[in-house]
Amino acid sequence: MSELERFRMYIRGEFVEATSTAVFESQNPYTGRPWALVPDGGTEDVDDAVRAARAALSGEWGSFTGFRRAALMRRLAALITENAEWLARLEVDDCGKLYREMIGQARSLAAWFDYFAGLADKIEGKQIPTPNPGYLVYTRREPVGVVAAITPWNSPLLLLAWKLAPALAAGCTVVAKPSEHAPVSTLAFAQLVHEAGFPAGVFNVVTGQSPETGAALVGHPGVDKVAFTGATSTGRAVARAAAGKLNPVTLELGGKSPQVVFPDADLQAAANGLVAGVFAATGQTCLAGSRLIVHESVHDELVRLVSDRAKRIKLGDPNDPETEMGPLANRPQYDKVVSMLRQAADEGACVVCGGVADPDLGGYFVQPTVLTGVAPQDTIAKEEVFGPVLVVHTFTDEDEAVALASDTPYGLAAGVWTKDVHRAHRMAARLRAGTVWVNCYRAVAPSVPFGGMGLSGI
Repeated sequence: MSELERFRMYIRGEFVEATSTAVFESQNPYTGRPWALVPDGGTEDVDDAVRAARAALSGEWGSFTGFRRAALMRRLAALITENAEWLARLEVDDCGKLYREMIGQARSLAAWFDYFAGLADKIEGKQIPTPNPGYLVYTRREPVGVVAAITPWNSPLLLLAWKLAPALAAGCTVVAKPSEHAPVSTLAFAQLVHEAGFPAGVFNVVTGQSPETGAALVGHPGVDKVAFTGATSTGRAVARAAAGKLNPVTLELGGKSPQVVFPDADLQAAANGLVAGVFAATGQTCLAGSRLIVHESVHDELVRLVSDRAKRIKLGDPNDPETEMGPLANRPQYDKVVSMLRQAADEGACVVCGGVADPDLGGYFVQPTVLTGVAPQDTIAKEEVFGPVLVVHTFTDEDEAVALASDTPYGLAAGVWTKDVHRAHRMAARLRAGTVWVNCYRAVAPSVPFGGMGLSGI
């Protein structure tokens, strides 16, 4: 145990152990072995972090102008760029994603802080005319207050940045609670916040294995807003806890996103987009394009292109630059994906490729999978897998394509592949999704809204 790298929580500008002094091991999903020790915080640590955040809000940080906040955010962005390699390696060890994907993601984090730094000094109220002479009426935009930021294990730092950058720009303070399955990169990120010179208590990180730790943060009387990314089932519990205090919530939950391919599409480009959309990050993204809805006239050719590419995907060590897909991030997720694949086979799905755990690599590896002959009511077509699994449906006309794409309680994202510009815009308007990509997939930017409807969140 002494050989494991040790990290500490960040509260009130200090790196601290849990009040109980308890720790837990973070597992490397590729090796299957523990690699880091993390504080196992509890409700007392949550209390301490929220108190620190409230003190910063009413203290030094609360007196900062938007210009001073922006300067610190730009300093943090520069530090992120300088330390991108370190952050990327930590995320690879913690959640098993490819280094070549994580280094790009780590380098992109700075863009979120730079972008929102540009907004921090432009938060304005307005003067409002009134019918009575001699009155001056104006509005001020104030920070919401203390924000609880709860992040998942699949992209801890990216999803933290999406919450933290706008919160800092607005003058809020933050208590972050990363997933117990991938907590390390967030603790390391706190070191950069510290180095950037943010006042004590502006940003705090509490880690812990018990669901009670996250619940204590969500329901804490000192928290003014909750920003959560994770499973829909957990999101419901978060919403209930926040509703008891009438706190606003931002919920970024699951997805079952369709990619609709018309017969006039560039099939090779569509195949590339489908492979990247569902097999990148081992399918462990909320916006994964996990449902292919393809016109019947090009079904066979497109399935052949996608499955041929899927069969050639190289699985292995996520630190190896030649690896194209890593393991699933943890044992519970691996068990879920394998179970859903077995159920799909029992329900009559035809396995074009994959469909099983990888027999050679073992561990948490599952082969890239393409399933045809799947009925819209089948479990694999309805429920989020969060793994490298693509299900295929066919359609005959545009109305049927829209009906199939909309036959889901989720509404996070969708893709449309067509050369017809009229159809592209028509479909983008008709599809029930927060983001619709046309002839591309999985592109995000700090200047573009992200979120969904239905079971995909608020």
